[in-house]
Amino acid sequence: MPRVGGKPVISDKTDKPKDTGYVIGRLWNYVCHYRGMLTAAIVLTIASNLLALVGPMLSGYAIDAIQPGKGLVVFRTVFYYAGWMVAFYVASSILSYLLSVLMIHLSQRIIRKMREDVFTRLVELPVGFYDRNQAGDIISRISYDIDTVNTSLSTDVIQVCASVITVVGSFVMMIIISPRLVLVMLATIPLSILYTRFMAKKVRPLFRRRSAKLGELNGFVEEMVSGQKTIKAYAAEKSVLERFDRLNTETVDAYYTAEYYGSITGPTVNFINNISLSLITVFGAILYLFGQMTLGNISSFVQYSRKFSGPINEAANIISELQSAMAAAERVFKLMDEAPETLDKIEARDLTEVVGDVEMKNVTFGYLPDKPIIKNLFLHACPGSLTAIVGPTGAGKTTIINLLMRFYDVWEGDIYVDHQETRDLTRQSLRKAYAMVLQDTWLFSGTIFDNIAYGKENVTMEEVIRAAQMAGMHSYIKRLPLGYHTIINEDGMNISKGQKQLLTIARAMLLDAKMLILDEATSNVDTRTEIKIQKAMRKLMENKTCFVIAHRLSTIQGADNILVVDQGNIVEQGNHKELMERKGFYHKLYLSQFE
Repeated sequence: MPRVGGKPVISDKTDKPKDTGYVIGRLWNYVCHYRGMLTAAIVLTIASNLLALVGPMLSGYAIDAIQPGKGLVVFRTVFYYAGWMVAFYVASSILSYLLSVLMIHLSQRIIRKMREDVFTRLVELPVGFYDRNQAGDIISRISYDIDTVNTSLSTDVIQVCASVITVVGSFVMMIIISPRLVLVMLATIPLSILYTRFMAKKVRPLFRRRSAKLGELNGFVEEMVSGQKTIKAYAAEKSVLERFDRLNTETVDAYYTAEYYGSITGPTVNFINNISLSLITVFGAILYLFGQMTLGNISSFVQYSRKFSGPINEAANIISELQSAMAAAERVFKLMDEAPETLDKIEARDLTEVVGDVEMKNVTFGYLPDKPIIKNLFLHACPGSLTAIVGPTGAGKTTIINLLMRFYDVWEGDIYVDHQETRDLTRQSLRKAYAMVLQDTWLFSGTIFDNIAYGKENVTMEEVIRAAQMAGMHSYIKRLPLGYHTIINEDGMNISKGQKQLLTIARAMLLDAKMLILDEATSNVDTRTEIKIQKAMRKLMENKTCFVIAHRLSTIQGADNILVVDQGNIVEQGNHKELMERKGFYHKLYLSQFE
């Protein structure tokens, strides 16, 4: 199995078996955290199954109390052994119940820990991971896949452990009763084992493909639900339904194929076991006729043979569930094995007493190898200045912001804040030095107060009101029945896009950051609101270094410095008046919007 940094790497391919031992080892790392509960589960499993194994032996003793032919029955002996059978089976059932309850608690703790680790890793992952993966697929892994593992741990593992004990115990008892009949039964065991192993290899890739298809379908549904307005605006319902039908069909086919081959395993193994039982019955009758076995021995042997073959049959029946759980666990561990955001240097220091002097020197960067987006970029923003970044789509405007925030690290060159290279600073302190308003607004389910106060601790109502006033939202909020205590639905669906943008702007205004980033921050507000925001922004920008990305050039005419970016290069630089007088690239952009 390929390794990176000494760790196995789980392939994305679905047509080759993966390292089962590695996945089991990773699961064991979670199980061993609860050694006390695990030990108790092992003891209960052994005890309950051994008690159940005593029953067939007692049954044979009771049958031997009957004398064939004469019709004599020693009822005292029959009732004696029957009473012990009831006692052993009741005790076994109670222990099995306790084991089931214990395993539910154990599996829930393991899954809780696993979800914590997955979510922690999601928080640690760089922004680039979310640029490459669908949200629906990520959600599928943390919900459906982990639930599949949970089901397997709480039920399937118990059955497998019980099966091992039952098979070994039954085999020992059959040898004690009649070694010759064991030889007869063993004739069909290799056939069951070989068939089960063959089906396991065949079924496992099918369940892995099933999980992958479900993640793909979830990702598509998540995209379509969030984009319903766009779909309806373009009357694209038919094409979306056709694509959904195709993905849904592929998912159903993957489910059917996996379940089909998984489900035929059990009946086939059961058929083989029935052949074994028929042979045992025939040869046992022959031994009885020659006086080499009693009826009680034959009865006990048949019951033990059923106990021996039953778990094998059950294992074949749950093999599909185990394969599904293994495939789900692989997808979860693949997510856990994603490389987290690179750690800060050991000697990295916090950015304190921020002034806001930002400089980029000879910076080169791209998202894909050998495809640079930013090339040899030089930029200097003085403290308290307003720097606007404009240019055509794909020119690299947002990429510059990503580099300033260290969402990505540069390939070449250096970025300085207050004359300190950003890679020598801790990411947390660097990012806290910025207040940021993104083009895509993000609100969470909670009150307006909570959403504005997000990102700053111990905020007072007066501070929130002041920020809302500067953003031009205070009068609107006061008109609401509950004012600042009004609950915003998830994703802010009960307020307009412009109001959502204003709330995120108010959130940025509340921070004590010395640097401010606005990425198309006024793209969703009307002209009147935009004017209010611009006035408020001028107050907010006092003594702060500000970066504004905008396609609407009317919003940045008062900028101290305008960087005109084209194909990763700054082709022009200056204020609005200077750039218009040069009649260069900026002049063309401006005329394209206002003529």
